[in-house]
Amino acid sequence: MEEVRAGLVRSTVYDCDVLVIGGGIVGLSTAYAITRAAPGTRVTVLEKEPGPARHQTGRNSGVIHSGVYYRPGSLKARYAVRGAAEMVKFCAEYGIDHAVTGKLIVATDRAELPRLHALVQRGRENGIPVRELSGAQIQEYEPEVRGLAAIHVGTTGICDYVAVARQLARASGAEIRYGAEVHRVDRRPGLGVAVRTRTGDVLRARVLVNCGGLHCDRIARLTGDDPGMRIVPFRGEYYELARPKLVRGLVYPVPDPAFPFLGVHLTRGIDGGVHVGPNAVPALAREGYGWGVVRPRELGATLAWPGSWRIARRHWRYGAGELRRSLSRSAFTTAVRRLLPAVTEDDLVAAPAGVRAQAVLADGTLVDDFLIKEGAHAVHVLNAPSPAATASLPIGREVARRALAMLADQAPPGHPAPRRAG
Repeated sequence: MEEVRAGLVRSTVYDCDVLVIGGGIVGLSTAYAITRAAPGTRVTVLEKEPGPARHQTGRNSGVIHSGVYYRPGSLKARYAVRGAAEMVKFCAEYGIDHAVTGKLIVATDRAELPRLHALVQRGRENGIPVRELSGAQIQEYEPEVRGLAAIHVGTTGICDYVAVARQLARASGAEIRYGAEVHRVDRRPGLGVAVRTRTGDVLRARVLVNCGGLHCDRIARLTGDDPGMRIVPFRGEYYELARPKLVRGLVYPVPDPAFPFLGVHLTRGIDGGVHVGPNAVPALAREGYGWGVVRPRELGATLAWPGSWRIARRHWRYGAGELRRSLSRSAFTTAVRRLLPAVTEDDLVAAPAGVRAQAVLADGTLVDDFLIKEGAHAVHVLNAPSPAATASLPIGREVARRALAMLADQAPPGHPAPRRAG
């Protein structure tokens, strides 16, 4: 039987060894990691948009996160701390705009002080330098910001993640196919996968890597794997500060640990502008960047997932506040003024929104950590929201490790898998 299987594998014509679905920063980092770890491995990336990084990667605050928020030992904590240092090094190596600015996390209410102290402890457990500040000391960093106390995290930075994604695509040596939306996946045990795109092209590969972001659960199901979760899209709405001189760097509120969102914050970007936001409201489509974007089939699938209703019942008060800030600029301004009293409604200029691909379990649990699962001939990245851009290089290496292990297991006699460097 093994001889028959080996003969079938030898007779199959593969277009590539590894087929990566998704041209965001995680998919491109995976392609980059595969070709660096195992030179000679043929990698193809399929991206449905006409260019890279058109969704989560290109629509975030551009922050290189320190890792201060994340549970010690979690993938987010380990990969964010490691990834922040690697991202700064990568940007420096390739001449990509970046800066290590540090940031303030500010408590504006006494109820937040215990959570602020807990962040100090968590940061130290994660090996991150943290300085505690009194209310008066906040003005040393941000003269216009007010609060009862704060912490300064020195390793936070900013960069141009779209430029990073483009450089990863170039440096990977992979074949990148844009405008190639996946329509169907056919998987055969022992033979690998065949993927048909909307344009009718068919590509055969030994291993499929699913970095589909907002569509990763759908791609997993096309492959024949049950992801055990669904992506529930949350839109994050941003404003640009008309008076950027009000903010020198990065200013965040103390996050509520019950939610995976960091709250409305102020971020001076690499272009010198100051982003304000995001809030977090349910999107009416996977790529629902405004209230007017509604896709009934996608919305119906979200509403049919029991976890969606359980989130709504559990967190309706929080959601009502986010919804109010989405519909009322005045309410959004009030939220910002807790950190920055000088801001006025006229200071907030609408800016492009983003959509977070949040994995939700059937019981309504918001998946907190990065989630990577394997199936036959497939590796699925099923939860990679913020800080995935920061952590993209370590995530890419982990996904590459799994994909290359699958290639090694598939190699028939006389046809060794690509050799790993080092």
